[in-house]
Amino acid sequence: MLVFLSIGSRRIEYVACTSNPDAAWMLQQARNLLMDLDDRGRAPRFLIHDRDTKFAPAFDGIFAGEDITVIRTPVQAPNANAHMERWVGSARRELLDRILIVGRSHLNRVLRIYVRHYNGQRPHRALDLQAPDPIGLPAAQDDPAASVAALRRRDLLGGLIHEYELAAAA
Repeated sequence: MLVFLSIGSRRIEYVACTSNPDAAWMLQQARNLLMDLDDRGRAPRFLIHDRDTKFAPAFDGIFAGEDITVIRTPVQAPNANAHMERWVGSARRELLDRILIVGRSHLNRVLRIYVRHYNGQRPHRALDLQAPDPIGLPAAQDDPAASVAALRRRDLLGGLIHEYELAAAA
């Protein structure tokens, strides 16, 4: 699994999965990420990654060609990339340890749903308990009981994840 996370916003920008991440696959994912970021008007300045051999010089070259500074973390220093380590831990605890994945297409679907939840609904401490791309909710009413009654729960992944939203006023 290859994941790109924007540190400032805590937003997952891109996720891709394969059982054999060779150099050609990694280069294609780098190009896909840059096209996706360009389509959304995002221009990263830095890319931080570990020293895994799958990050070949050509992989770094794709980003350097777009004026993105590539920073390699020190050897055996997971705290140097703590934001990504935290995301991997969250994905494992909240998702992958709780669901049986039966194939790559199933993993892609499950991750796509989780990333949408993570970016749109899941609260983050660093963001004042907001999501990276919060879904706009109407302002709460003065009566707390009325606002609770108007709350709807939506289950994702068979009830593994719950999302809540205010129901439209009738």
